[in-house]
Amino acid sequence: MLKVKVTPVLVSGLLPAPTLVKLRAPGLHSHGHFPSTSRISCSSDLSQRGFAKELEVPEYSDETYRENAAVGDEEECSGWSKDEIDAISAIFDRPMRQKPLKPPSPTRQRALPLPLPHKTRLPVAPAPKQLVRLASRVALSSRASFSDQVRKNPEFLLGIAREIAALPSEHDVSTVLDRWVRFLRKGSLSLTIRELGHMGLPERALQTLCWAQRQKAVPLFPDDRVLASTIEVLARFGQLKVESALEQCVPTSSRAVLEAMASGFIRAGKVELARKLLDLSSINNRTLQPSIYVKLMLEAIRTPEGYGLASALVDELGERSDLELRPQDCTAVMKVCIKLRRYAAVESLFSWFKESGGSPTLVMYTTVIHSRCRDGMHREALSLVWEMEQAGYLLDLPAYRVIVKLCVALRDQERALRYLLRMKEAGFVPTGDMYTVVIEGYAAQGRLAKCRQLIREAESVGLNLDRRLLSHLSETGGVHSR
Repeated sequence: MLKVKVTPVLVSGLLPAPTLVKLRAPGLHSHGHFPSTSRISCSSDLSQRGFAKELEVPEYSDETYRENAAVGDEEECSGWSKDEIDAISAIFDRPMRQKPLKPPSPTRQRALPLPLPHKTRLPVAPAPKQLVRLASRVALSSRASFSDQVRKNPEFLLGIAREIAALPSEHDVSTVLDRWVRFLRKGSLSLTIRELGHMGLPERALQTLCWAQRQKAVPLFPDDRVLASTIEVLARFGQLKVESALEQCVPTSSRAVLEAMASGFIRAGKVELARKLLDLSSINNRTLQPSIYVKLMLEAIRTPEGYGLASALVDELGERSDLELRPQDCTAVMKVCIKLRRYAAVESLFSWFKESGGSPTLVMYTTVIHSRCRDGMHREALSLVWEMEQAGYLLDLPAYRVIVKLCVALRDQERALRYLLRMKEAGFVPTGDMYTVVIEGYAAQGRLAKCRQLIREAESVGLNLDRRLLSHLSETGGVHSR
């Protein structure tokens, strides 16, 4: 017998009406909710050429579905009791217990995130033009030609000067310069000429200038740098014959040439000639750098005859409205004023330098302290010492010498002795005059035992003390005569 399973929809489509066929399906439900599938049995007897069909389908109606659904619900609910259902509901109704949070352990704290550069870095200011030029030079140095790399190389230019100096006297400088002409540019030979001047060869410097004037393939002249270097060398060695023609040279010469000429005269010791050049420059409204005036002051102050000239130059600098002095030039002018005993000028110059935005150096502080000591302003000098130490300056030997003498002048021998100890700890060796000043201070107080101790200490390091001091102490019984 062939059995085929079909759905109720298929059966309803095959049967004409559900009432025409008697449906029998007792106990065939697999579940109370859903009716079982209809089963159709078909049998045929080929010999009799008949067929028999048995159709079994469930009673499919709304009432039957509702009854079966109610029976199914009762069967499902029959597996749990009411108490069990209430217990399970109570479990879900009750809030779950939260686990308490542990306090953070100090040993296992999470590291803070790294700061972001774009939030913590200060805004970068525009780089100065000088730094930009240096960076561009470094960047372009690898791509520059060999001549551009050599024409300003100090080793190369000093090597040319050494080759020229090694030439025999009958040979001209063109023997050396012709081999390097393709690497030279304007301004290159200024360093070579200055080096020849340091070697004491002004003739070779003049020959180098004449050779540069003759070059046509590579133009090296006119050039104020080469001309100024040659004039300075010639003026230094007294071979510049322009003393009688200064009036004609000053109006037409450049500032660099005038300053080089004045520097040459100053280094040669021709103070009057340099002074004449400065006067002619001021008459022709040619303003030179203040460093030229400072150099002339230092040269004139060497002899008592030049004190008047140095004082006049100080007044001229004070009258200039566009005065700009470097720290070393300002300190040099202060030293000149101390030698001229113009202590008020030192104070005014020191105030002007700080008000103009300059930062005083250790040498400048030492010079002003020395000036106040010479002027008898010891308390003011001590306040400047405290200001200098508060600024964090590291003292050098001249500073220690001035401070020790200041403490002795204040009759504070213990402070002077402490500065001597600090000086030794810093690696400096006290000089004989410093020991002499301290010993004189203790001798004035009558502390002869301390004098003998300092004398033995000074002699142990090989210092020679003032004989007059030793003889005076031997007379008073402070030192045993040998």
